[in-house]
Amino acid sequence: MNQKTRRNYLKIIGIFSLFLLFSTSFFFLQGQGKSNLLNKPTTPSDSEEISVASSGTAGLETSADFLKPEEIPNLTLESIFEGSKNQKSLVDLENLDPEKLVTLTATGDVIPARSVNYKMASYNNFKYPFEKTADFLKEADLTFVNLEAPLTKNCPVTREGMVFCGSQRFVEGLTGAGVDIVSLANNHSGNYGKEGLEQTIQLLTENHLDYTGLDNILIKEIKGQRFAFLGFNGVGPSFDKADIKEKIIEAKTKADLVIVAPHWGKEYVSVPEVSPGVAPDNPREIAHLMIDSGADLIIGNHPHWVQGLEMYKGRLITYALGNFIFDQMWSQETREGVVGKYIFYANKLIDVRFYPVLIEDYSQPRLLSEKEGSVILERMAEASEKIVSQN
Repeated sequence: MNQKTRRNYLKIIGIFSLFLLFSTSFFFLQGQGKSNLLNKPTTPSDSEEISVASSGTAGLETSADFLKPEEIPNLTLESIFEGSKNQKSLVDLENLDPEKLVTLTATGDVIPARSVNYKMASYNNFKYPFEKTADFLKEADLTFVNLEAPLTKNCPVTREGMVFCGSQRFVEGLTGAGVDIVSLANNHSGNYGKEGLEQTIQLLTENHLDYTGLDNILIKEIKGQRFAFLGFNGVGPSFDKADIKEKIIEAKTKADLVIVAPHWGKEYVSVPEVSPGVAPDNPREIAHLMIDSGADLIIGNHPHWVQGLEMYKGRLITYALGNFIFDQMWSQETREGVVGKYIFYANKLIDVRFYPVLIEDYSQPRLLSEKEGSVILERMAEASEKIVSQN
């Protein structure tokens, strides 16, 4: 290799080396820059911080920002029947604090006597009347029924008569369906005298079931909300109005919400009426007295038909839920009833829905579809309009 060629060769190698060094430095510095960006602490500017917070935690903030009771529209008869018709709440429960939501389910008359008792004894299945509704009833925080017969030892099995009793094994059905409270304030709970009542109360107590009526003010606390339950019977003797007022006022000092279960009115009618010689008081007058005394919700029974509703001073009166477990298969109306679902939120009744049922086999109610139950709800709404027109 001559001297000129050798110099050219060294020049090429030098240029190549410089190019290689430059390229390596460039890519190294680029890598460092990327590395620094990846490893840089996440301290965005103020504007970036606001943007991240509003997009990244919006869902959590929304779910935590629950509605206040006063922000929820007050109940109306129209909203109640609209919700019942669609079997859907008109209040978006997703916007409410679940720790402040309490659901009370109440049924019509439960009479485990006569043919009902006969059916249960024949099948040797004392849960039979509840088999098609138990799962639904158990969904509630509290389930309340009107137990219109004593549960006695050696109750005779019969398909006739007007003196009622039920087998003590019927408690299997009550507990299996998640019943929490029964009302003994009615005209049949005393059919077997003091001994029958004592046996019934002892049986309920042993099975962790509470009762109201018979001067017992029951207090139940659920999710920090105190509920008082009272029961009064006005079938046979007249209501003791002074006692009603006194008991409700006393209950109001012990509870946030007072729920009253009266037994009243004429049988087999859809609008509450006096029944001379049987139920001598006007149910509407008694209901207004109860609310004026401090009651927050009234759930009545006895007529064996579904009756209409009334709003009085912002409080709901359910005059009668019809039959739930009974053997009156002789007419369409006596086979029908509704189960009421009352939803409370932070000591306010915010939603009510009624679920129609039909009794089959002299003893067993089943929940009706929206189409099947619409006739019952329409009659209930029509009866409510008649009650309003009487004001």
